[in-house]
Amino acid sequence: MRIEYFHASKSGNGARVAEEFRQGMLARGVTVNVHHIRDATPSGLPPADLYLFSSPGRLGKPIRGMRRFLEKVALPAGTKYAILTTEAAPKPDKKTGLMPSDEEVAKWQRVRPIMSQILEDKGLVEVAEDKVFVTGLKGPLEEGWQQKVAAFEARIPVRS
Repeated sequence: MRIEYFHASKSGNGARVAEEFRQGMLARGVTVNVHHIRDATPSGLPPADLYLFSSPGRLGKPIRGMRRFLEKVALPAGTKYAILTTEAAPKPDKKTGLMPSDEEVAKWQRVRPIMSQILEDKGLVEVAEDKVFVTGLKGPLEEGWQQKVAAFEARIPVRS
């Protein structure tokens, strides 16, 4: 199996997640080629069994470069993809000290739904999606992020 992983890392967090994913899948006998979107041509992506896209969140959306990249992706309908993003970790409400619910977070954190919508509109098929939280503006990644990536890897179907 071959996976082509395209990320838009700005501060290096997405690149770290991509490398962790690559290493984990390599241990399962899967080839993963990692590319930054600035080094790739969306209309000429290399052949793969699965395409994985990753973007940091900015104001609750994928960064503009990734949105434009996905809009220009030219893959046949039915192509399988996955999404693994780096998003801002929720913070407690300043007045109440309570953490926001998943529903509240979903209102302002739309990175994965926006990416999925762009790809589904092209007829692509999602296999898995998840996120890794970034605790500050530029990092670091949340505690236990490697285990989150490993759990995501386990959800990727591997053909023999």
